This record gives sequence, C-alpha cells and structure tokens, in this order.
Amino acid sequence: MLRHLSIRDFVVVDTLDLEFEQGFTVFSGETGAGKSILIDALALTLGARGDASVVRTGQGRADISAEFATHAQVDQWLADQALEGEAGTVLLRRVLDESGRSRAFINGTAATLTQLREVGEMLVEIHGQHAHQLLMRADAQRELFDTHAGLGSLSAETSRAWRAWREASAAIEAATSRDREVQLERERLAWQLAELDKLLPQPGEWEEINAEHRRLSNAANLIGGVQAALGTLSESDDAMIHQLGTLITRLRGLAEVDTGLADALAALEPAEIQLQEAVYSLNHYAQKLDLDPNRLAQVDSRLEALHSAARKFRLRPEALPDEHAARRNQLEALDAATDLDALRVSETAAQKRYQDVATKLSKERARHAKALGEAVTTGMQELAMSGGRFEVALVSLPNGGASGLEQIEFRVAGHAGVPLRPLAKVASGGELARISLALAVIASAASPTPTLIFDEVDTGIGGAVAEVVGRLLHQLGRQRQVLCVTHLPQVAARGEFHFRVVKQTVDADHTVSSVASLDKPSRVEEIARMLGGVEITATTRKHAKEMLAA
Repeated sequence: MLRHLSIRDFVVVDTLDLEFEQGFTVFSGETGAGKSILIDALALTLGARGDASVVRTGQGRADISAEFATHAQVDQWLADQALEGEAGTVLLRRVLDESGRSRAFINGTAATLTQLREVGEMLVEIHGQHAHQLLMRADAQRELFDTHAGLGSLSAETSRAWRAWREASAAIEAATSRDREVQLERERLAWQLAELDKLLPQPGEWEEINAEHRRLSNAANLIGGVQAALGTLSESDDAMIHQLGTLITRLRGLAEVDTGLADALAALEPAEIQLQEAVYSLNHYAQKLDLDPNRLAQVDSRLEALHSAARKFRLRPEALPDEHAARRNQLEALDAATDLDALRVSETAAQKRYQDVATKLSKERARHAKALGEAVTTGMQELAMSGGRFEVALVSLPNGGASGLEQIEFRVAGHAGVPLRPLAKVASGGELARISLALAVIASAASPTPTLIFDEVDTGIGGAVAEVVGRLLHQLGRQRQVLCVTHLPQVAARGEFHFRVVKQTVDADHTVSSVASLDKPSRVEEIARMLGGVEITATTRKHAKEMLAA
C-alpha cells in the first residue's frame, strides 16, 4: 500500500508531504483546487508520461517520490531486477526538469519508465474520472473484461499468434506477386556468389599475401644484404666478432695488471655475445630466403585476382571475405523466402497456433462472462437501477482477429421490461456513470493490487445513489487501501481519513495548492461546505454531523 507521497514544485504544488494509512481515504476541495493533480503526480512515479509543463512556474524541476509497502510479487520482481531496498518497502521517484528531461529511480537506483510501469501495475490501480466515457469504445470493453477475468497474458499471446499468422500469409503473397523480381535478384546473387566461390577469399589473406609479395620481390636484395652483414660480422678476415674477441682477450690480461679496466671489460663481453646471437639469427634467416620466381608469379596472380574482384564489387580487397559470407546469407534468405512449400507449411503451423490459443481464450471468456454479468446486474440494483440487467456478449468474428475469435460487447437494459442492447447505444450519462462505477468496484474487488484510486468516478450521480457509492467504497476499503477524489458529501462522509485540498493565491504571480488532514470538527465544516456551498448554516452543519455519525 501507499505509505508516503512527497511532491516538490509540481504544477501548483510547492511542497507537500502526505502520510497514508490502510482503509478508505477521501480527498475533497473546491473545483480547480488541485485534487486530481495529486493523482497525476502519483501517476508519474508509476511511469506515466510527463513533460516540462508539469514543472511549477519559475522552478527548475519537479520532484515526486512515493513510498509503498511491498508484497511477495513486488519483492520477487525487485530481486530479479537487482533493485532491492529496505525490506518490505519500495521507493519510487520521478524527476522532470524544465527542459522536459525525465529521470526515474527505484530504491535510489536509476531505472527506466518501463520498470516504473511494471512495478507500478503491481502496486496501484487507478480508475480515472473519464472511465465511463471509455466504456463507449469496444476495445476498452474488451480490455476491462480481460483484465477483470485475469486473461491479460492469454489475450496478449493470442495477439502475438495472430500477428505471426498474418506475417506468414503476407510472406506467401509477397513471394507470389514478386516472383519475377525475386528470380532476377536470385540470379544476380547466385552469379556473384559463384564468382566469390571461385576466388574463395580468406580472412586476413590480403595482408598475408601482400607481405609475402614484398618479401619475394625483394629476395635478391635481402639475400645480398644478409650476406654482407654476415661477412662484416663473422666471415671476413677482419670480421667484427674476431676483432672484438682479440680486443677482449688483450684487455683481460691488462685488467689483471690494473683492475680499473674491469668496467670496460664488463661492457664489452656482453657485446660479443650479442654479436654472436645476431650472426645466428642472420644465418637462420638466410636459410629460409629463397629466390623462387614461380612462387612470385603465383603471388602476383593472386594479388591481381583479389584486386580485380574488389574493383568488380566496389570494395576494399580486405573486405572480400565478409562480402562472400554476406552474399551467401542473402541467397539463403532469398531461397527461404521463395520456397512456397516451406512458406505454406509455416503459415499452416502459424494458423493452427492461433486457432489453439484463441480457442483457449474463448473458453475462458465464456466462463467469466456470465459471472461478471451477474455481478454488475446486482450492482445496478444497488445503484438505483432496479430491474436493470447487464450482460457480457461474445460476438463471434468469422475469421477471428488480433483480439481473438470474438468481440466483447457490453449490453444493458436500464430497467425491467426492455431488451438488452449495446451499452454505447442505450445508456444515458447517469446510467453510464453508475454502470462504470459498478464495473470499477467489482473489477477492483477481484484485483490483487493493494492500492486502489478512484479519481472522481462518482461524477454524474447524487442523492441516494451517492450514499450507496460511499458505502461500496468504504466496504472495499476494509480489504484494500482505497483513495478517492470526490465532490460528493455522501462519499466523503464514508471516509476513514479525510484530506482537504485548497488553492491559495500568495501574490499576483504565485498560486499554490495545499493539503490538510481533517480532524472531526474540520470534517464537519468540509462536509457542510460540500452540502451547502458558500453559505454554511447551522442546518447544513447539523446535516453534516448526521452524515458523519451514520
């Protein structure tokens, strides 16, 4: 459940810190005071979209954080994402600056909006003030029903299977309609691949063969240079090694006379060893050198072949191996795309997969449709729609669709003696608001989400119906944490906790909204204001006390 909400510089809110408890909490206040702004701020911490317009005028950024008590599902998700914090608690934070840049945090660690939304869906369920208008749309009816029935995952799986089937069918159509173009493209690729297959360029070959060519073409110079070096070092009459050896022998004798020559002798002895190692290396190198005109001709021919292919394909020679692999992959992909038999097999498998999962979804929908219809019908009687009926109709779609083998259609009869007709065609504004509220309460009762928010969902109702709504929400608050923004005193009086939102003009350029927790006397005044408007009389106060006492 929601424990704490902190808001800084959000729209008309300067600084706000609110503590929440389990049960039914109501927010009231004049129209435009900023009640729904609190819900909007909380929604941002749950991953809703936001922009620079939410930053309070004159400030650099808006900063909202919300602390929740967790449950097992949230704890597991946090562990999987490596976002654990204090045991039993999760802290969500959202910062938006004046340039529109947004940052999100979970337990102090940077997070994505997707992660905020994922954990938010496990913590809070928001029913907006325009929910009854959404019920006019067929897709909204289907989504609400599938969510209530716990069929969200199966519905998404059906949608994926439908797309896979459509893509398989489209591949067959494309292969058939573009047969001539595809055949020409295949011939071009096959010719290019054949050219490269004959050449068979190898990774790293270009660098290796260039190095070998330089070595072979300069073999005579290399042999002459090595032989000259060997003569100077060891093979001529005045070879360096011989002269150095004679010098070292003489200095050893002199060093026995004067030890001052020891340092010079120590420097020369390693030089003799290094010269001997150099002679060994040169001899070894000379043994490998070979004046092979045939091999040079072969290397020349290979270089020319690589050059020619590179010019033909407009590539650098060293890129030929990668191009060879790419052409092979392209031809294989094209062959697969033009293999009609294989494509038809894939389409048949995709169609069967769709039919299987869509049939499973249909069975589950049929099982839950009757139960939801009966529950909403019962709720309509409580909401002053005596004799009214509600039904979830499953209208078959001949060829199916992304949402399954049927369309979900809510049907309603506003009172006894009239037939059921589609909700969008027969319900009045007041009836629609009451049916929407009944659906919201019933759906919430079946949801595992610990915190439920109702943002002015009681719009369009009043009188005795408003008392029933207050009672329903109060009962729901016994099982969950329920937060409700309301204009109705009958609903507000049922709250266990009551906050009043007030907008104040500080100066000509500065307006802020504040929130106060109401005690018993101040609740009487607030309920009286909601009952009587600007002029609060003793009668309205008495009525307010009676409502609170009830």
